[in-house]
Amino acid sequence: MNLGTLRVLVADDNDSVRRTICQILQSQSDIQVACEAVDGADAVAKAREHSPDIVLLDVTMPIMNGLEVARILKEEFPSMQIVMVSQHDSRGFQWAALAAGVSGYVVKSNVAIDLIPELRKIQQPRRSA
Repeated sequence: MNLGTLRVLVADDNDSVRRTICQILQSQSDIQVACEAVDGADAVAKAREHSPDIVLLDVTMPIMNGLEVARILKEEFPSMQIVMVSQHDSRGFQWAALAAGVSGYVVKSNVAIDLIPELRKIQQPRRSA
């Protein structure tokens, strides 16, 4: 993760949700949407191609779910930061996401409030290092 612009991959199969997340990210001058993905396989391919600083993954996506994608990306890119963005506000999903190697978990109903602070929390240790 560089000290300048934070490059983010947004992966969600719902176009409306993906657009909303991108708008939230683009409201920040130091965050760039590096690319978007529409399913799990697309997310893996785009992460390999674009090497984003952070990957935002929906838990429930077609072809490959977010947990599977997180495991693959953490195995291939151990330092890549992953945030799960999910409609599921349950400890079970949060624990499963943490076990898959994610750095953060944001519930979609709170995305407008919680997403940027979650990214800043993940980004901060890297900036001060």
